[in-house]
Amino acid sequence: MKTYSIALIPGDGIGTDVTDAAWSVLQVAAKAGGFALNGTEFPWSCKFYKQTGRMMPEDGIETLRSFDAILLGAVGWPAEVPDSVSLHGLLLPIRKAFVQYANIRPHRLLPGVQGPLRAETFDILCIRENTEGEYSGAGGGVHQGTADEVAVETSIFTRTGVERILRFGFEQARARRGKLASVTKSNAQKYSMVFWDEITARLSAEYPDVEVTSYHIDAMAARMVMAPESLDVVVASNLFGDILTDLGAAIQGGLGFAASANINPQRNAPSMFEPVHGSAPDIAGRGIANPIAAIWSGAMMLDHLGEKDAATRIIAGMEAATARGIGTLPGKDRTETITAGIIAALS
Repeated sequence: MKTYSIALIPGDGIGTDVTDAAWSVLQVAAKAGGFALNGTEFPWSCKFYKQTGRMMPEDGIETLRSFDAILLGAVGWPAEVPDSVSLHGLLLPIRKAFVQYANIRPHRLLPGVQGPLRAETFDILCIRENTEGEYSGAGGGVHQGTADEVAVETSIFTRTGVERILRFGFEQARARRGKLASVTKSNAQKYSMVFWDEITARLSAEYPDVEVTSYHIDAMAARMVMAPESLDVVVASNLFGDILTDLGAAIQGGLGFAASANINPQRNAPSMFEPVHGSAPDIAGRGIANPIAAIWSGAMMLDHLGEKDAATRIIAGMEAATARGIGTLPGKDRTETITAGIIAALS
């Protein structure tokens, strides 16, 4: 029997609840699919930071390298650990060390879910550059604490980085409906974003079967609200992709449905899968977190591992559950109820 080794990092807040829920569903799907998932849990979190001074051990990256994939719950507890510490201490190092340069976020209305646009359909795949751009971490400060204090944050755009994420976007569009929207702000950022536009135009000649259109970030935000049916695959930089995907999550019914994959397309290191709703400290421990985003992320993990039938079954189970009204409204159903509904649908 094929066995996959999965690193489990539940993290903070509701991360534990939704990871447990996703793992339960994944185990049922694996058993039905004739393969096994062997999970190893790591306590890396803000609590771990307070105990050790680090979000993960010094050898954390090397520890994770041997796994087939990573399933992450949530990271962050800003009342006790600044987000800049938790993010740069765990999530970003993993993405960069394992060259998980493609962040994939599916935005789709599940049956029975009513989004704020009152649209009948909403189906956009957002591809976010995940390892450089505005979140490169390059910069510094001088004269701290004085009236002359200066802070500098430098975006880094490499030809390699921009070209590979655009190629990934073109390939995703080719596999879907053949339309790619590339997002920049080249009227204001005349170096990095013009650079991105130029590479987009050059690559488009290699993909004559894909209709490519360039948009400014503000126009794209409006289009996602006003004319989402005109969009198929959207590709953007780290910052712009971050903003657009939160907007997409809101349109699809809320962060409880916001799944994501951090992909290493070369497959020479593990990819990481996570819901992007955050640790939600305000509802932590209350048993009302929606686990659908984590379960959806788990399905994306199985698809990446090559277990496409099992991934499809999980998505179908989610759709069957939400069609019955389970998990469609924030706080209406308990985490365990939603999980049980999806498992029942799988059966």
